[in-house]
Amino acid sequence: MKLELFGHLVLTVCIFGSLFLFVAYAVYFERKVAAKMQNRVGPDRVGWYGLLQPFADILKLLLKEEIIATQATKLIHTLAPGISVIMAFITFAMIPIAEGFYIADINIGMLYMMAVTSIGVYGVTLAGWSSNSKYSLLGSMRASAQMISYELSMGLAVVGIILITQSMSVVSIVDSQTDNPFLWNIIKQPLGFLIFWIATFAEANRLPFDLPESEQELVGGFHTEYSSMRFALFFFAEYTHLIVASSILTTLYLGGYQIPYSSVWLAGANEWLVAGLQILMFILKMCLFVFLFMWVRWTLPRFKYNHLMELGWKYLLPLGLINVVVTAGWLLIYDKLF
Repeated sequence: MKLELFGHLVLTVCIFGSLFLFVAYAVYFERKVAAKMQNRVGPDRVGWYGLLQPFADILKLLLKEEIIATQATKLIHTLAPGISVIMAFITFAMIPIAEGFYIADINIGMLYMMAVTSIGVYGVTLAGWSSNSKYSLLGSMRASAQMISYELSMGLAVVGIILITQSMSVVSIVDSQTDNPFLWNIIKQPLGFLIFWIATFAEANRLPFDLPESEQELVGGFHTEYSSMRFALFFFAEYTHLIVASSILTTLYLGGYQIPYSSVWLAGANEWLVAGLQILMFILKMCLFVFLFMWVRWTLPRFKYNHLMELGWKYLLPLGLINVVVTAGWLLIYDKLF
């Protein structure tokens, strides 16, 4: 029992340690993607091809002076960035990165994931409120309204998957997709995938839905009054949300760690080799979504706030309801016929 607990602890440390590293290099990768799209070079000074730039940025932020506004509610102002980071990290506990490689599997895993991602907005809301700044407060109010608007559509998209899988366990959802790409949920639920993907932009505060920050209107939005490592934690939380959102999309719609037709060409292979290849496949799929998030950011302009609300309430929510009804109707007809 102790040995099993130790192995689980080691797995947890490895997964979260790798997540830290991925988040750090997601910043570097985004700078390189942006530079390529704008015909620039990007980071190339610190380390070979600028590969040590993320660590230089962390050191710089550690050494910067910490300034807290005199009118701020200091305790909440200090805790808010940590809430955002922690909520982003513990979401990853439900995601299987290979067969048997996950921190936890509970039969209401999808409810857990949706609940934790919803709580993440509290960090932003409390940061804006505790700063006692009009720009910060407006940014936090936007984040709350944005979360409510798009969480509904995201939940409806997930309902379609739950109806097909007949389970809310994340591991069961991955297993049900098998190694046949034509049985992955992106094929079964194309509309649900599109709704979920659009909603994740709003959940992660990514362009074109980064209205809570919106530098041209709100200076820096909810983190206007933050500096040094507290600002770095919000920056870290944003990219953690990006990695987690990409991982969730991979898990729910791209078969997770499933390798196409692996039951044929990996039959009888060493289990550790299979696990390594599954982890690699999961990372490649996740990186694909990370790149798509960055591509959209540097391609589309920011939406106006009224357009953001209209998209969520007038289009995505009705489409999500239609997706649930059509999925349930199809399953009922299929069950009667077969």
